Amino acid sequence: SNRASLTLQPNWPQIFSGETITLRCEIQGGGDTQWTYEWKPDKLNIPPRHSEYRINSATESHSGEYRCKGRKDSYSSTEWSNVIRLNVSLGGTVTLTCSVRGSPDWKYYWFKHTSDSSEAQLIRDGVPDRVISVSQGGLYHCRGGRGDPLFFTENSDKVTIQETISNRASFTLQPNWPQIFSGETITLRCEIQGGGDTQWTYEWKPDKLNIPPTHSEYRINSATESHSGRYRCKGRKDSYSSTEWSNVIRLNVSHKPQPVLTLSPLWLSPGDSVTLNCEVEHPSAGWRFYWYKAVPDLSSNYYYSSELLPDSSNGTEQDSYIVHGQTHTAGYKCRAGRGDPVYYTQDSKPKFVWSGDFHPSASLTVSPDRVQHFTSDSVLVSCEGNSAEWKVMRFPENRYWSHCSSWGTMTGSTCNIYSNQQSNAVYWCESGSGEFSNAVYITIHKTDIILVSPVHPVTEGDSVSLSCRLRRQTFKSNVFFYLNEKLIQNDTRRELNISAVSKSDEGFYKCQYSQQVSAQSWMSVNAVSTPSFPVPLIVGLVCGIVLIILLLLLYRYRLSKSSCCIRSNQSESINQDSNTDHVVYQNTAECNAYSDLFHGGVSLYETIRSPKEDENGMNEEPEESPVYANVTMGSATGLCLGQLKRGEREKMTCNKGQRVRIELRPLQ
Repeated sequence: SNRASLTLQPNWPQIFSGETITLRCEIQGGGDTQWTYEWKPDKLNIPPRHSEYRINSATESHSGEYRCKGRKDSYSSTEWSNVIRLNVSLGGTVTLTCSVRGSPDWKYYWFKHTSDSSEAQLIRDGVPDRVISVSQGGLYHCRGGRGDPLFFTENSDKVTIQETISNRASFTLQPNWPQIFSGETITLRCEIQGGGDTQWTYEWKPDKLNIPPTHSEYRINSATESHSGRYRCKGRKDSYSSTEWSNVIRLNVSHKPQPVLTLSPLWLSPGDSVTLNCEVEHPSAGWRFYWYKAVPDLSSNYYYSSELLPDSSNGTEQDSYIVHGQTHTAGYKCRAGRGDPVYYTQDSKPKFVWSGDFHPSASLTVSPDRVQHFTSDSVLVSCEGNSAEWKVMRFPENRYWSHCSSWGTMTGSTCNIYSNQQSNAVYWCESGSGEFSNAVYITIHKTDIILVSPVHPVTEGDSVSLSCRLRRQTFKSNVFFYLNEKLIQNDTRRELNISAVSKSDEGFYKCQYSQQVSAQSWMSVNAVSTPSFPVPLIVGLVCGIVLIILLLLLYRYRLSKSSCCIRSNQSESINQDSNTDHVVYQNTAECNAYSDLFHGGVSLYETIRSPKEDENGMNEEPEESPVYANVTMGSATGLCLGQLKRGEREKMTCNKGQRVRIELRPLQ
């Protein structure tokens, strides 16, 4: 039953540009209800939605129909109110009055100039009304006249009337970036909506842009910080008629940016991929990213030349880049570019990814060869490899990388670190040929106890020895060793010896003596590389080679042996000479001595018994050794003969299924 009523204050039928008005929504019979208000058009519904909508400086865009309604909650509301039609115009009239002292018989003559240089145009000729209304811009003046012949007064002062026409000026920035950087090229463009074929001239703010001819574009070829400020424009038909001022564009020009490069991971495991991220101010502003490898330059302690990475010549839309299969210490840089022609940022500062693995062309060693050092220690860092020129670099915690000359003395390829310049830091070498060495992490300690542990990664299977070191004292009791905060050794031994290190031994180690505990250090273990050659292929090749060798040996074995096989009748007997045993094979069958194994021959051993053996197999002459014959069953029939010496083995071949009789005759 509640009704919404919309009113306009002040309630003028015509609203002009720049005026302040208020639209007020009242709920009749609303009582103490906490109403929220909904408006048409929807653009007015910006929370909090109150009962009043105030327009502080009306423009033509505010013209339209307005209405409102009250809402108790999400599901109950009044009906829409009455409609108020708002008309905001740029037009209007100006009243001009011409006064002459004396009698009332004067007539008035009105003149208008359309420009400062144009001749006056008579727009009112001898009218008795001394007041006129004008709606166009121009330069106006008047004079009085009376009598016959006419007597004219002098011309009045000139009055300038500026007309604001209905066309709107729209101001744009190309490219439309929220932040402009020193050196970039930008264009400010002023467009007149509905301007048609009118020959417009343009006026700009700030005034320093109004250098004739004033065109619709203002181009800044190389922006500087002095170009920062608020910009706007308007179009002008003539000296006395123009559009309203356009929207304002705030231009912010700052110094050339330097992107920030981050790497992950910082320490490499073999074959790792490295992810590069390049961060620049306002990353959504059309930047493309260019990626580089930082190449050492020994002519400078801080400069690195750039080598473009693959697929980066045209830049990437993504602000990240992945380097696959990185194995050694390396440096990287990035920069960003945008626009046409391309505007480039500065190069980022180099960032490094470190590897502890040795490389033959460039390697680093530390003396003493350990991670932890006392502040009183003399520490030397040396470079070796395929170069005659070297520099030693370091990257302290939470600081910037620097050259040996800043914190030590470089002699040849060795840097002697000043005792007062020692710092926990990553150290590496750079060669004259543009290569990086392995990197090491060295820590400096003011305490009286340190852990002696390998400064370089160790390989699986190697033996490793860790120990505890005191600055002044000697050990008189047990030394404790910890791995990842877990006690692993507690006895009188001063060393922790690992005979064959494995990947499970990798971690943080520390030692303790009495109440003194060392800092912990990481021991890295490299896995033993396995051959990439396929195992099944290796097994196949080995088996094939072994088979060929066996066949060759078998063939040679066949050729190296021979025996005699003679055809004869079953009753045939053979007489041996006096220094051999007599062997008789019964059944008439053809035998081949040493029949080929591939023909299915079967070998068996038969004990040859002496004629003096009894039926129970007992030898009446134990001093004589038994004789063995290796008999191979053949496939033909015949009489097989062989000579056997006592105590020797011999091979014979006979048919399968034949009975074999072997006789032994003693030596004569």
